[in-house]
Amino acid sequence: MKDRQKEWIRDAPAKELGLPELISIGVGGMIGGGIFSILGLAVDISGHAAPFAFLIGTAIASIAGYSYVRLALAFHSDGASFTYLERAFPETPSVAGIAGWTVVLGYIGTLALYAFTFGAYSSHLFGLGSSHVARWVLSVGSLLIFLFINMAGAGKMGKAEDIAVYTKIVLLALLAAVGLFMVDSSRLQPLFDRGYSGVLLGGAVIFVAFEGFQLITNAVCETRRPERDIPRGLYGSIAITSLIYVSIAFVAVGNLDASAIHAAQEYALAAVARPIVGKIGVVFVDIAAMLATSSAINATIFGASHMAYEMAHDNLAPRAFSFRNRTGVPSTAAVVITTLAILLSAFGGLELIASFSSLTFLLVSIAVCVANLKLRDVTRSALTPVVTGIVLMLTTVALLIVYLGKNNPPALYFAFSAYTLIAVNFAVFRWIAKRRRHPKKSA
Repeated sequence: MKDRQKEWIRDAPAKELGLPELISIGVGGMIGGGIFSILGLAVDISGHAAPFAFLIGTAIASIAGYSYVRLALAFHSDGASFTYLERAFPETPSVAGIAGWTVVLGYIGTLALYAFTFGAYSSHLFGLGSSHVARWVLSVGSLLIFLFINMAGAGKMGKAEDIAVYTKIVLLALLAAVGLFMVDSSRLQPLFDRGYSGVLLGGAVIFVAFEGFQLITNAVCETRRPERDIPRGLYGSIAITSLIYVSIAFVAVGNLDASAIHAAQEYALAAVARPIVGKIGVVFVDIAAMLATSSAINATIFGASHMAYEMAHDNLAPRAFSFRNRTGVPSTAAVVITTLAILLSAFGGLELIASFSSLTFLLVSIAVCVANLKLRDVTRSALTPVVTGIVLMLTTVALLIVYLGKNNPPALYFAFSAYTLIAVNFAVFRWIAKRRRHPKKSA
């Protein structure tokens, strides 16, 4: 361990990130595909109160973010969720291992969601309509292209990716600003047409749209003033993202009937843009969605494969994931993760992928809050926000499970099957690893 710490100190990255960069990371990660993919789903579940569903998502992300911030500041050497659980449960490596595998599975879900969204909006842009074959081909193509880019060693797009992030933010802000002046208040009546429970359920299902704020805590080692800027960056990025999400949702239900949004669910934002800014605006929204999901796919393949690589080095994942190609990329991990995302985007519908991803990251966030609760003496965290976060997210998970059980049982079966598969595979992996370390004892 001491040798690893010395190696980390010697190879520590330059502290080049300030508050603007951190906010860019957070906003870029959260708007990677969220509003483009789940707007229609939010309206389906919450109806006219869809903006409030995004506020529920904001509250959950903010309260969960507190634990991420405290843990990141206490453990500067790492930012991964499984690392926090390693520190909280050193005597039980299976806790961190299963959580780490679950995080990777969550990244696979978001990759599938981003690819699904890319395929839907690009199909719409090219006039291919709602062809499932065209959507799937374009989804697979986007994943393969960015797998190739990652394999070549270009884990980040640099300036091109920054341009993609800021372009989508500007386009969404303009759409919201123009659309607010065209809102028909009569379309918002009655406000809670799907009931109050619809708002809570909507917030639970669309939580995946806020997945990405954790990326800020992963950048703690590169931050110049982490004690000051990590909290500001995380909460600031959530606030900016929430403002965009709530405004867009308000514009959507105030300009278009819920039935029309449902009909174009997979590319709902493009349908919303048509009566506001015309055909040229629809083209810009389609392009913004493709830019957003492209940068998100690229960054997620990079981050997920490197996380799997780190887990393999800690003997919490198969050794094959620690293999790098000639450009230094964890190639095996990248290929496996992308392949699984291709399968999920092909055989999973939008609601299944979104609800599975939301449920996964809710469970991971609960585990992180529990780790923070156990490490309070180190993180110096206040008890109230940690416990409140755990209770709020447990309630949200329960509501989501009940909703899926009534409205989409296959999605619930898929989620529990995936989690069971993780637990079984991890147990088998640990058993095989133990036999290799102690062959005579095991025999």
